Amino acid sequence: MTKKSKRIKTYEKEVNTAKSYKLDEAIDILKKCVPVKFDQSIEISMKMGVDPRKSDQQVRGTVSLPHGTGKKIKVLVFAKGEKVSDAIEAGADFAGDDELVEKVKGGWTSFDTVVATPDMMREVGKLGKVLGPRGLMPSPKAGTVTTDVKKAVSELKAGKIEFKVDKNSVINNLVGKISFSADKIVENIHTVLQAINRAKPSSAKGLYIRSFSLSSTMGPGLKIDVNSVI
Repeated sequence: MTKKSKRIKTYEKEVNTAKSYKLDEAIDILKKCVPVKFDQSIEISMKMGVDPRKSDQQVRGTVSLPHGTGKKIKVLVFAKGEKVSDAIEAGADFAGDDELVEKVKGGWTSFDTVVATPDMMREVGKLGKVLGPRGLMPSPKAGTVTTDVKKAVSELKAGKIEFKVDKNSVINNLVGKISFSADKIVENIHTVLQAINRAKPSSAKGLYIRSFSLSSTMGPGLKIDVNSVI
């Protein structure tokens, strides 16, 4: 039998796993949990009332968090000529064309998100086996295939995120850091929820958001009363 750590025992005393908490209560509990030596991420997870196997029930979009994610992301831009300079000027960590394509093809993935100009997509499309499984393939719907690389990079660095329902009808998203004030975490969460509600497929029937939970990197996962956040 696996011995429970002191941290887990503490969580079990603090958390009622059968209870659905209001958002502000859950944030307060996560903030009071045993501290660790790094700034933990806060993540939301939602079970959606859609069937992702059906093309008309996809839930996907982008949203700019008012207070960012708190995470410093590394942006890779596939572009040519002046667009490379534009990307670097906007804050891209890596920018280039064929040389970077070959580097990624070799398995390099030291970046968090990818932007590409339309003229590079023929080559970038060949990187599907590397980028696809990591959810890094650029997409026009996500605004990451664009001629305006300055705008795309600036928005990503400022906290623009993509949300997308997975094959299990779940949406997971980073919404901030444990060091954020409760008000900032709440505002970020409500901003994401508003965007997800706007993206509701017309063909979706019944309850749209079936369950909602909030967690921190090293903390417990807390059930949230859906009615308190929608």
